[in-house]
Amino acid sequence: MADPLILTRTTTFIIGPVADLLGLLMNGIFHVLNLIGIPNIGLAIILFTIVIYMALMPLTVKQQKFSKLSQKMQPELQAIQNKYKNKRDNDSMMKMNEETQAVYKKYGVSPTGSCVQLAIQMPILFALYRVIYNVPAYVTQVKDAFLSNGLIEKLIATKGASEYLQSTSAAAQFAKQFTSDNFINNVGNTVQNTFIDVLNRFSTGDWANLVAKYPDLSNLIHNTAGNGTLDLLEKYNNFLGLNIGNSPWYSFRQALAAGSVIGLIAAVLVPALAAITQLVNVWLMPQPQANSGNDTADQMTASMKTMNYIMPIMSAWFCFTLPSGMGLYWIAGSVIRSIQQVAINKSIDKMDMDAYVKQQQEKARKKAEKRGDKPTAYDRMMQYSQMSTKSLDSAAKKSTVSEKQKEQDLARAKKYYDNGRYKKGSLASRANMVRDFNDVNKN
Repeated sequence: MADPLILTRTTTFIIGPVADLLGLLMNGIFHVLNLIGIPNIGLAIILFTIVIYMALMPLTVKQQKFSKLSQKMQPELQAIQNKYKNKRDNDSMMKMNEETQAVYKKYGVSPTGSCVQLAIQMPILFALYRVIYNVPAYVTQVKDAFLSNGLIEKLIATKGASEYLQSTSAAAQFAKQFTSDNFINNVGNTVQNTFIDVLNRFSTGDWANLVAKYPDLSNLIHNTAGNGTLDLLEKYNNFLGLNIGNSPWYSFRQALAAGSVIGLIAAVLVPALAAITQLVNVWLMPQPQANSGNDTADQMTASMKTMNYIMPIMSAWFCFTLPSGMGLYWIAGSVIRSIQQVAINKSIDKMDMDAYVKQQQEKARKKAEKRGDKPTAYDRMMQYSQMSTKSLDSAAKKSTVSEKQKEQDLARAKKYYDNGRYKKGSLASRANMVRDFNDVNKN
């Protein structure tokens, strides 16, 4: 049987190797925090998120510049769309595509410009999520908290423990893992890793139920999960008094049962902050413009705007049901993106967009030369449009002189026609007038 979909470490194509690299970074951050006496998963998540988003800053800037250029190009693109709005024949569609490509070329950007940045960022962000979602798989010290006192070894050897873990809500997403050949044959410590996966999802209540189920292991369980003295996992998971291993939903139910108003507020704080910070991030980002004259494009724009406001609500719900550590990651990510967006907006607003467009055009021209592309009619037109005023004035003067010369030549030819050498109106007179006019032009 093939490996199950969900593993201790993700093996998804591209995302798996990226997650391994990010895991090394997360492990290093936690190690440094431990050296200075604050081994805390919540703080490690925040620092880890800051480092990743700062590393992605150049790609974010490029994406935002593309968005700004898109707004600048939009009137020209809309004019082309309106021009061919009701034309669906092949020739018209080809011409519309050529003119659209010409506009992109004029501004020195590619129609897929923002897609390239997104294609690079998406595997990194997905891998980032996997590392934070399964910290023990990537942070050695957190994994050792489950192994150091022999709890996992004892649970594996305890009859019925595997079945009990499978019956808990924390094991729901690992159902395939428990039935895989790798688990049955314990390939690569799959059993050990699976037990850690499940226990890592345990809430405070789940740990209490495990103690009640296996009282003989209570000392080992208390030493692993903590017994109110912030030992090991409880110490690692405590962030500003919040156990990030618990979901806000679990904390909400506990606070409701205890009648604690402060507990209820604390329980909804993480989901609420996740939604609010993401909304702020949406407001700061450049928004797609509607009223393009293209019904399909306008519908897509409207859908994107709707999604921008639905996603924060969905984030709040996910944060309410997932461990608080995930909510902390979403909050940290939104705050960092918002700060970045403010800086990017200020930088772009100060940019000379005309100068930037010329710079992009020059880059595109040099790339075309390296590829050996031949100049198109559009390229020649752009060269003419960028001629200096002096050159244009000179060309205009030459044109004026040429027109005056033609008028003088025509007058001379007419005079020659009127001199009576040939009978007026005859074919010979007209033919000779044309001949003489051409001779004058040649001279």
